[in-house]
Amino acid sequence: MVKVVGVRFRKPGKIYFFDPGNLDVRNGDEVIVETALGQEYGTVTVNSRNLPEEKVKKDLKSIIRIANKEDRKHQQENLKNEKKAFDICQKKIKEHKLKMNLVEARYLFDNSKLLFYFTADGRIDFRDLVKDLASVFRTRIELRQIGVRDEIKRMGGNGPCGRELCCCSFLKKLDVVTIKMAKEQNLSLNASKITGSCGRLMCCLKYEQNVYEDKLKKLPKLGAIVSTDEGEGTVEGIEVLNEILKVKLKDEEDNFYYKKYNASDVKVIKDGKKEVEQDVNEEDLKELEQMEKMDKMEINSSNDDEM
Repeated sequence: MVKVVGVRFRKPGKIYFFDPGNLDVRNGDEVIVETALGQEYGTVTVNSRNLPEEKVKKDLKSIIRIANKEDRKHQQENLKNEKKAFDICQKKIKEHKLKMNLVEARYLFDNSKLLFYFTADGRIDFRDLVKDLASVFRTRIELRQIGVRDEIKRMGGNGPCGRELCCCSFLKKLDVVTIKMAKEQNLSLNASKITGSCGRLMCCLKYEQNVYEDKLKKLPKLGAIVSTDEGEGTVEGIEVLNEILKVKLKDEEDNFYYKKYNASDVKVIKDGKKEVEQDVNEEDLKELEQMEKMDKMEINSSNDDEM
């Protein structure tokens, strides 16, 4: 077993495990840690615990110290300088006439490196920009291209539900979201209704998908022939989360009518093969397919820096 604590550097952001050594650190403590990039300032968000060795990186970095008054002062100076660095970089981007959108400027705690995060359509040759910035800031400069989902994650905001965006509040990792998920959740394939602030398919489709998949395994498909207390009928609709079926039945005069049943109250005689059919606008579908394609391309760069 290995003793670790969880540390987060920015909110929102991924939690990384570190070796606390002999330090008595607790949730909420601000600490200075050694990372692959250099020294960083973070906050303990997971109390000390023991984990199996196979679940911990072999090169586990250490917590150097609990932040003192001077460390906190230096961190505040870095945050102020990041705003200045952002403005300067914006100006330089315009001077070099580069088609890129600057998202964030970030100093490592020890000032050994200044990172700039940006979005752009395609690859950007920013070598001259890096040289220019290095001459201004007199430190190592690194530019990192990120996806639009990570851009919104860093900027923050509220979703259509009125709450803080999931990526900004509790999602630790961004995953690819697909059109198939929207179909299985019986959502309208209308781009304006199932896309988030980032212009990609909403993250909530992903973390709700496991529930839908588990329930769909237990439910008959559309078109299934089922036995009910009023005779045999055909499944014409499914309320997945409630596990309720809309069944089409015939009365004694061969007139059709519909009745809802709990899935547990019917017996499947022959399962169906039909998927949920939707009247989909071709332009909407093409737009959604393009979103999904771009999401898959960007996702590898959208899960925070490796520390």
